[in-house]
Amino acid sequence: MNHEQPVVYVGMSADLVHPGHLNILREARKLGRVVVGLLTDRAIASYKRLPHMTFDQRKEVVENLKGVDEVVAQEQLDYVPNLRALRPQYVVHGDDWRQGVQKQTRQNVIEALAEWGGELVEVPYTPDVSSTQLNSRVKSTGTTPGQRLSLLRRLIDAKPMVRLMEAHNGLTGLIVESLKEERAGKRLEFDGMWLSSLTDSTAKGKPDIEAVDVTSRMQTLNDIVEVTTKPILYDADTGGRPEHFAFTVRTLERFGISGAVIEDKVGPKKNSLFGTDVAQTQATLEEMSEKIRVGNRAKVTGDFMIIARIESLILEKGLEDALARARAYIDAGADGIMIHSRQKSVNEIAGFCREYQRFHTRVPLVAVPSSYNNTYDHELQELGVDVVIYANQLLRSAYPAMVNTARSILTHGRSKEADDQLLSIKDVLTLIPEGDW
Repeated sequence: MNHEQPVVYVGMSADLVHPGHLNILREARKLGRVVVGLLTDRAIASYKRLPHMTFDQRKEVVENLKGVDEVVAQEQLDYVPNLRALRPQYVVHGDDWRQGVQKQTRQNVIEALAEWGGELVEVPYTPDVSSTQLNSRVKSTGTTPGQRLSLLRRLIDAKPMVRLMEAHNGLTGLIVESLKEERAGKRLEFDGMWLSSLTDSTAKGKPDIEAVDVTSRMQTLNDIVEVTTKPILYDADTGGRPEHFAFTVRTLERFGISGAVIEDKVGPKKNSLFGTDVAQTQATLEEMSEKIRVGNRAKVTGDFMIIARIESLILEKGLEDALARARAYIDAGADGIMIHSRQKSVNEIAGFCREYQRFHTRVPLVAVPSSYNNTYDHELQELGVDVVIYANQLLRSAYPAMVNTARSILTHGRSKEADDQLLSIKDVLTLIPEGDW
């Protein structure tokens, strides 16, 4: 075919290429020169989960499919910007987008094509072939440490905000992995998990004073990674001595953990939300910066993230101290900055965010709205926050429910009165799918 033939535009995600895709390309080829608009990670993540393969990997696959003449990036779910740039005579798509999340996208395509007399050609849906079903099968086989490790960086690059929820055992990991909601035509889900030292310690009946050693915490991680595929960010407290932190980094990488957060405090661990009510000592800039450098030297991969948590606002050292530390930690090689506050209002965090956006060099910004919990995540996004962590809510909700059930049984001498608060035994038995082993 020569370039005088009509341009035929085909939009694709192409994460898992199946016979339905090949059929669409065959039909498109009959009409002219085929240009595939390959959705970027950001475009796909705007309406569903991040693809298994990166954009470059998917592009290489599509470029080698028979009948494809050219591949261009489609930067958003909406086809219109690419269509107006290319002005194709035809757009070819499966007829399965007439309903659901892409219904409006289809209408936009029809209206854009009308501007120059183009035509939408819809190919009948290929029966018994579904990307959703294929993705479910891929998910059921699990993931490798290497695949999981890189996911957090990819999500931060692809999404305007990444939402992490704490998990402290396999069951809570499954909740974070599987829970989905629909709102305004978009699928909502948590993007990954936060392994908090507070909830991990509490679940083991220990105080949050680094009484649970790294080996024990790795067992919790193992329970979670065995049943989930989403990225995990690890709360490493102070990280311990620099040489100990180096070993922790290597261990976490082997597990496929996406990153570790270390706080700039020294001495016996006290939870940050105690603030100045208990004695807490902040590390010097030099001490924390050296620990970041040691952690970076210990990395085996470039995907693992070391995120520096700044305690200046917690310890009432003020905004300028927090900003100075952020600059120093970025210079030392931090892959992200977590800013923490125990104020009930978001104002303190907002002040930091405004100044942080003026930095010449920035890395992803992380916030933990435990105390200022009246703030919506979209408000934090507008302030420039890249990652929001809901750090302890699952454990905090589980404890009162269990106490109430135990109290009811103790009070009534039987469990009948607690039944309306409980999963049925049948639901418990079927809660965890047996899977294909």
